[in-house]
Amino acid sequence: MDPFVQTERLELRHFTADDADLLIELDSDPAVMRYLTGGEPTAPAVVRELHLPGILGAYERWGGNFGVFAAREKDGGAFIGWFCLRPERGGSTAEVELGYRLRQEAWGKGYATEGSRALLGKAFVELDVRLVWAETMFVNLPSQKVMEKVGMTVAEAIPSPDDMKMIEGSELGGWRYEIAKEQWEQQ
Repeated sequence: MDPFVQTERLELRHFTADDADLLIELDSDPAVMRYLTGGEPTAPAVVRELHLPGILGAYERWGGNFGVFAAREKDGGAFIGWFCLRPERGGSTAEVELGYRLRQEAWGKGYATEGSRALLGKAFVELDVRLVWAETMFVNLPSQKVMEKVGMTVAEAIPSPDDMKMIEGSELGGWRYEIAKEQWEQQ
């Protein structure tokens, strides 16, 4: 399968129906899920019956250009997590969300920044996107640093969703970061 995006060290590709175990393993790590569920793993049945079919359906909905993409190291092929570039459900493809979820073994290696930069380039050069946004909790400093490294800036403070109230630090809310095509072109 051809990669959706390649970087110096990474290949981002479409997930397949055979990739459920990769997602289950990723979502079973309490450290990975800390700012998403308070460390609670996603049930394997939810991944198999809801998340993965939703990911695959998104490729069809958006012609393969937007969605959640499996990230692998070019050297050795290890699965390191995923990146997403997607519009809000029912929203315009001119404004899309950037996101990522990486295995602990991939943290601190610059992969989040590398993959995010590549997706911003794809979005602004090939996909006619005019604005990319991302959200993170106020206490998730590593994620904020990635967003800042790729040129995104804080657009506004946001409240934590009700379903995240059990997560430590959620009472502080979070940040919405954005970067417009014009800003990206000036970097």
